[in-house]
Amino acid sequence: MIGIYDCFGYGAGYDVPFDERYKLIKKAGFDCVMLWWSDKFGRGTGYQKDACFARDAGLYIENMHTPVHEQNSLSLDNLEGNSVFQTYLQCVKDCAKYGIPTMVIHLPSDKNPINSLGLERIRKIIDEAETDNIRIAFENLNNLNNLALVLGTFKSPKVGYCYDSCHHYNYASDNDLIKQYGNRLMALHLHDNGGQHNQHQLPFDGHIDWTHVMWEISNVGYQGATSLEPMN
Repeated sequence: MIGIYDCFGYGAGYDVPFDERYKLIKKAGFDCVMLWWSDKFGRGTGYQKDACFARDAGLYIENMHTPVHEQNSLSLDNLEGNSVFQTYLQCVKDCAKYGIPTMVIHLPSDKNPINSLGLERIRKIIDEAETDNIRIAFENLNNLNNLALVLGTFKSPKVGYCYDSCHHYNYASDNDLIKQYGNRLMALHLHDNGGQHNQHQLPFDGHIDWTHVMWEISNVGYQGATSLEPMN
């Protein structure tokens, strides 16, 4: 399957109503879609309806991207930390309610190491996901220590990895993340990289060696959707 992120283009991109947007995605030849599951970045309320809109357009829903604005608070023993914990728990419930098989989570940056409280919260989120038969894919950013900790601690078949090509080249170009976590690959965010402040470009508009990236993905036996995440 070939997929794309539903919120390509912020701001003026939202001028296209989402029920029409999914029809355009289908008409362009895509098979599936990844949903942005938040009212942030100017998305506004009503995003829960997107699951129905996408299916009505004939698209398979590959995954949803959980909110990112509180991600660095996961280990804090305060209201902010509990808020992000409750948000992820709600995303599991929403996946079950709206028939979304996988949710993608940004772990905190490595400037915010995950402590025992953060790990316990993640364990409870995973327990809920296992109960509801939902998969959780943790994405690489500037968080490789936290990513290694979580994927090393939790071996559940419902826990895996979301490979983001642009973040890889920005934050960890010397690390072979696909080789390291390819056996747990659950989702792809493919977009090109023109630098720290010029991310989420269309493939071949930036500096990524796509022949190498796609060979590596193929070589680990990944069988999921090939999904693009352009935003600009």
